[in-house]
Order: sequence, then C-alpha cells, then structure tokens
Amino acid sequence: MRKYLIVAMLFCCSIAFAQNIKRPDTYNYNRGVEAIQKNNAEEALEYLNKELEDNPNNGYALAWIATVRKYQEEYGRALTAVDLAIKHIPKKDKQYRAFAYIVRAEVYIGLNEKEKALADFAAAIKETPDDADVYEKRANLYYYLDKYDLADKDYRKIISIDPGSVMGYMGIGRNANAEKRYDDAIEQFNYVTRLASDYSSGYSFRAESYAGLKQYDKAIDDIIKALDIDGDNKAFHLMQQVADSAMVPLVAKLKVQSVKNPNNEYWLYCLGVVHEHTDAYKKAIEYYTSCYEKEASDVISYRISQCYSNMGDFTSALKHIDNAIALDSTDYDYVMEKANLLYESGNAKDAIMELGKYISHQPDYFGGYYRRGWFKDNSEDTDGAIEDYTMAIVLQPDYAYAYLGRGDMYALKGNKKSSEADYKKVVELDTIPNNSSCAQYAYWCLGQKEKAIEFMDKVIANVPDNAGNYYDAACLHSRMGELDKSVYFLQIALEKGYRRFAHLEMDDDLNAIRELPKYKELIQQYKNIFESEIDDKMQDTSVYEEQTVEIPFTKEDGVCKVKCAINDLPLYFVFDTGASDVSLSSVEATFMMKNGYLKSSDVIGKQNYMMANGEINAGTVINLRNVNFGGLDLNNIRASVVHNQTAPLLLGQSILGRLGNIEIDNMRRVLRITYKKKVEGDR
Repeated sequence: MRKYLIVAMLFCCSIAFAQNIKRPDTYNYNRGVEAIQKNNAEEALEYLNKELEDNPNNGYALAWIATVRKYQEEYGRALTAVDLAIKHIPKKDKQYRAFAYIVRAEVYIGLNEKEKALADFAAAIKETPDDADVYEKRANLYYYLDKYDLADKDYRKIISIDPGSVMGYMGIGRNANAEKRYDDAIEQFNYVTRLASDYSSGYSFRAESYAGLKQYDKAIDDIIKALDIDGDNKAFHLMQQVADSAMVPLVAKLKVQSVKNPNNEYWLYCLGVVHEHTDAYKKAIEYYTSCYEKEASDVISYRISQCYSNMGDFTSALKHIDNAIALDSTDYDYVMEKANLLYESGNAKDAIMELGKYISHQPDYFGGYYRRGWFKDNSEDTDGAIEDYTMAIVLQPDYAYAYLGRGDMYALKGNKKSSEADYKKVVELDTIPNNSSCAQYAYWCLGQKEKAIEFMDKVIANVPDNAGNYYDAACLHSRMGELDKSVYFLQIALEKGYRRFAHLEMDDDLNAIRELPKYKELIQQYKNIFESEIDDKMQDTSVYEEQTVEIPFTKEDGVCKVKCAINDLPLYFVFDTGASDVSLSSVEATFMMKNGYLKSSDVIGKQNYMMANGEINAGTVINLRNVNFGGLDLNNIRASVVHNQTAPLLLGQSILGRLGNIEIDNMRRVLRITYKKKVEGDR
C-alpha cells in the first residue's frame, strides 16, 4: 500500500494547488503537506494534528489528514476528518471542496458504500465541472459496477474536455472489451496508439481485444510492443494467457526480440515465464539460467527454484531458493518457500525453524502460523500444532484448513466437543468444491460419510486433471478404512504427476495403507520414475571443481577498492555488498565510449535507482561485455551509468551473485572467493 501513497497524494496535490486562492500558510500546515509530498505519512499526521491544535477549523488540514487516513485504510478516522473538512473549507474554494468530496467518495468505496461514493463524485463534479480527473474516477467506479453505459458517458465527457488525452478513449475501449464488443474496442485503441504511440496500455488492451477474437498473431505483436515500451503488467499477464493457445508463434516472436536485444535479459525472462506457465520446466530453467548469467537476480533464482519444485526435485529447488535469499535477505516470502521445500525434502525440523524466522518478521500474517502448525501436525507435536492453528484462526477467522487441522489435533487428544466445533466450522466455511477444499474431511469426522464422498467427487469432477485432488481422495478413503479405494486414488495421483514423496511418508492420513505391499510397490515404482524423469530432464554430465581465489583490496575512506578491468580498461571497483548493480559515473562511461571501450550497441536503456542516502537518480543501463578481477572473467554484466560525476565505481550483486561464496579477510586485506569451475563434460 505505502509505495502507491505518494502517487495518489500527488494527484490530490495537482487538484489542490491548481487555483490561486488564499489558503493556510502556517508552519505546521506547510510542514505537513511537505511530509505528504515526501511520502512520510506519520510525519504528515504529526504536523497536521499540531495545526489543528492551533486552528481546529482548518478544513484544508482536515482534508489532508483524511487523505492520509484513507491510504492507511483507517476509514472511520478518514470519514470523520473529511466530513469536518467539507464543513470548514470556504465555499468559494471550489477546487479544494471538490478534492474533499473526492477523498470522501474514495473512503466510501473502501467502506463498500458505492451509492454514497457516486453522490460525492457528483458533488465534486458540481464544484469543478471541467475537471476530467473527477469524471475518470466516477467512470472507473461505474465500470466496476458493470454500468458501462454510464461509464461511457463520463468517458465521452473527458474527451470533450481534453480531446488530446488518451483516457476517454481507453475507458470506452475497456468497456467494450468487458462487453466482448472487441471490434468496437479495437477502434478505440487504434486511435489511442495514434494519439500516443509510446503509451503501452493502448497496445496491451488492444491485445486483449485481438485475443478475444482469437487473432493471436496480432495479439502477440501488441503484447510484445507493450512489453518493449515499459514492461506493461497487463501485457505480461496476457502473454501467459496467450501461451495456452498460441505458444509456437509467441515463443518465436519472443526469440526474435531476444536476438534483436542481446544485452537485454528481459526477453529471456519472458521466454522462461511462458515455458514455466505451460509446464515445460526444463526449457524454462534453460532460459532463466541464461537470463541469470546476464544479470544475477533473486527473482530469477526464485523462478528456477519453483521450476525444480514443480518437477519434484526439491534438492535443486532448495539450492536456488538459498541463492534468492542470499541476493535479497529482506524478502521473507523466500524464507517461507525455503521452509516448504525443506518439509517436502523430509526435513520437517529445519522447516519449522525457518518458519520461526518468517513469523518473527511477519507476526501478523496467519499463513506462517498455519504452515508451521501443519508441519508440527505431521511431526507429532500435537500441542504445538494446536497453538499455531489457533493463532492462524485468530488472525484469519475464515480459513477453513486451520479449523480442520486444529479439529484433528483436538480429536487426537480426545477432546470431542472442541474437535466437533471445529469440524462444523469447516463445513460452514467451505461450501464450494474446488482444489483448495477440505470440507470432505470434516464431513467424515462428523460421521457424514455420504456427504464426504459426494463432496470429494465434486472436487475431482470440477478439476479432473489435478493430481492433488486424487491425493486428497486417497487420504479421505484411508481415513475411512477403505484401503483398496485409497490405494486406487493414490495410484491415479501418482500417474498424474504427484511427486511429494517426503510428505507421503509423513502424512498421518495414509497411516492405514502405508504398510500395504501395494502401497510400497507403488511408491517404489514412482520414485524410480521420478528419478529417471529428473535424469532425463536435467542431466548434467559436467564435472565441477571447487576453487578459491584471493583478490587483494585496499581501503580508502572506509571502503574496499578492488583492482579490475572492464572491457580491458584497468580500473578500480568499490566493493559494496549492499549495492544491487554495478554502477559507474558518467565521466568513466564517457571516457570508455570515446576510447572504444564501450560501443553504441552496449547501451541498453534507462532506469531509476536509489542512492545509499535515499535519493533517486536517473541512470543509463549498459552492458559490460567483460569484467575481470583476480583472474575471474565474467561476461555480459549489466551496469548503471550514474549521471553524477563524483559517483564511485561500485561492484554490486549483479557480479557478486554470480561468483560463489565471498569472504572478506580484513587482516590480510583480501577477498576470498570460493566458486565451482567446470572442468569437463557438457550438458
């Protein structure tokens, strides 16, 4: 939420300061508004509340307080503040009154009081009838209410106010798409792309129209155009949808982009994504690996880990999730994923420890407690499981699986009253049979066998190709003592790709069949199949030898400097484990370009990045064809050119993540890098 706060507030600023009317100019008020512009909500509230202590009827301060409270999702406080703001803002200040009505309308949207929101948008329009932004906000609400005719009316008004703006045409086109009037939508988006040829949404929304008409070649062209402009999110998701229907031409055109832009790893990433989406995990890993070789990234390591996990190769998945954590230790979702992989590898003890780390950083998220409770459940820690399941229920009272898990634990302890209460809650919450259902177990535990089987059958019928559903059926019939049926469903699950063998051995639902010869035979058969699948999919005949190299460094002003060469130009890097990229100053880049160490083809594009002091600077992204230090050669390293003549040459994670284990020996003043070198064989 916070990252979008400043965008919304600056939008409000553009409304609020558009008219030359005398407004408050006190110290606390000005500091409060400045804090909002700096995206510091707490500081803004501090100063604006001080302003109200001195001037309790300052409607302007109240409007800003309401804005901050709204984006903190404190709707009650926001509503109180904005009601007072509307009361006290002078009637002649129409723009600020419109601003206050808009804030209140958005508060009502948060409270799901849509009619009141529409009334306030109407009030804002009455105050400023020529403000296109207000019509756009109301039209957007009409869109989500499926009132496309009213939304179109507002979008046409926007066009009449500002014919050069794309928003009116985009809105009418989006409405047409929603009503599956794809040809009408394309007409609108065609005009948008003529108005603003570099506006990615014009292409991504038109791609949706072409996909609706099953004109996939045109859809793919627009998807790639939108991605090329700014990595458009809608185009990225459409790319995956189109892969289901037109994988061959999509892959071909993504390959063309990769060839045309050899220094831009993004197209390799897209190729990895579409192959992963279509379950072609081996190919996805190949593309992701090529992408990673161009720029080390925690996201790519995570995606590779997911591919291995989906293949059932949890050992390789753990290796890559560890790498993702090394590259970004602040993303605790990776820690959660590591815990899951440890469990799937049969290491429940360490999985529980990892979830302890996750919970210490995400104490208000129910999922951490539920998952740890489930691991304890399958590790015979009944009391620990009950404690964690209860925490999950307190934090997320509508999560059925937590009640099921706790109910099972109470049943083990002989607490029939508590277990039945939890099972009844599961049935109350889980009413629609789907992949995430668990009511079938609760029905059985409540003595309603027929309902349990009926519900389970509906789950399978709704998604017949999901291996996990057949595994659930095996567990259910095992609980029921129907051992032949349990083995039958387990076999189907394995045939359809279920490969969670460690969980199979720990899951107490299967205790009734685990000693059966048929069970043992099935598990051994599919373990052998799994091992051959892994060999076939990712066989690597290369031999690697662990090597260590020591690289001297010097210290100047508290920083480590390392001798290196970029494209054969001798330089010094500042060694910075906190930097994400390699970066160099515009002075160095200009020298390299003028003297042939950089080519025009090495320039990739532009991006914004944050300095260590928190400032945002613009930079040019380039490809360093070769970086050498300590005898280590790395090719195709992405780097940022900082348009600041005093910026140091930083050695960041885009190189460090590709090296291996790095130790800093301050006594001897050397960097000790341990890495694996391929010495023979090929893939």
